[in-house]
Amino acid sequence: MPILLDAALRGMLLSLLLILIAVLWRERARLAIALCLGLCVQVISSTPWFEATLPRWWQAPFVAISVGNAVLFYLLVRVLLDDDFILRPVHGVAWGAALLVSVVNCLAYSWPTLLVVRLIPLLCAVLAAAAALRHWRVDLVEQRRTLRAVIVIGGIVYSVVTLALRLQHESEPWQGAPALYDVAALLAIVAIAAFRMVRLEPSELLSRPARAAPPPPEAPDEALANALHRLMTDELAYRGGDLTVASLAARLDVPEYRLRKLINKQLGHRNFNSYINEFRLREAQAALIDPARRALPVLTIALTAGFQSIGPFNRAFKAATGLTPTEFRKENLAES
Repeated sequence: MPILLDAALRGMLLSLLLILIAVLWRERARLAIALCLGLCVQVISSTPWFEATLPRWWQAPFVAISVGNAVLFYLLVRVLLDDDFILRPVHGVAWGAALLVSVVNCLAYSWPTLLVVRLIPLLCAVLAAAAALRHWRVDLVEQRRTLRAVIVIGGIVYSVVTLALRLQHESEPWQGAPALYDVAALLAIVAIAAFRMVRLEPSELLSRPARAAPPPPEAPDEALANALHRLMTDELAYRGGDLTVASLAARLDVPEYRLRKLINKQLGHRNFNSYINEFRLREAQAALIDPARRALPVLTIALTAGFQSIGPFNRAFKAATGLTPTEFRKENLAES
């Protein structure tokens, strides 16, 4: 009976992953597609028959891809939660290194390589959790926030619990209750994620425009919009370096969801930081082109406007203007 149940769950999971790949293909979400394909390999290679029957060197490429999924999961979390995140060659190197260590462990089994293989999912889960805590609350699209929470929290819990079970049954065949938990938990996460995903608008999940076109509001919250505008333009609330949706909502004495909906639906921003940075960059640009403040250091201007360090300021400024702050200042002051 457990064997039939295991096979049925794996068949359902594979079918769902293939459907998810077809949906993601239209959105050209290549990283998410790569993870889904990797999970297909993992579902097949983690079957009790596969692990108990095939020689280790035959299993090597399948195990390598399964371990590499942890790296892909972390990268997907970064893409989902951080609008400024860009995939770089070093991320491909990290994925390749995970594959290489896994192959070496299969071909020349040793405790050091096994330890590294077991630590990779744990490390990626910790990094994903850190990224989730850092970026999740600035997202303003409510349905996308829910979907991201499902993917991130579910993926982290699955990774940690599966690792614990693997360590507990290291010297035993991967079968019975642990194998059933593995496939059932993964099926639940993928099913919920797929259900939430179909409720999003096309390209809502993974696309990252700098500024979304404001949708026509159904019921404009003019009173709150005016109060927010006064807070930003008169009281210069954006200068607070630790400003969050929660702290801003508290100052306006409104629930977080209401402020988040206003900034997203009525003002057209998908990300809280992009909304705040619009005011900060406007002040910084005015200071940079002011001849009276020609000698004022760029760092001072950035800190005064609300940025906490020069790095994020430079990146945000160049993304908005195409120039560094220094280039912007030289170009504008030369014309005056």
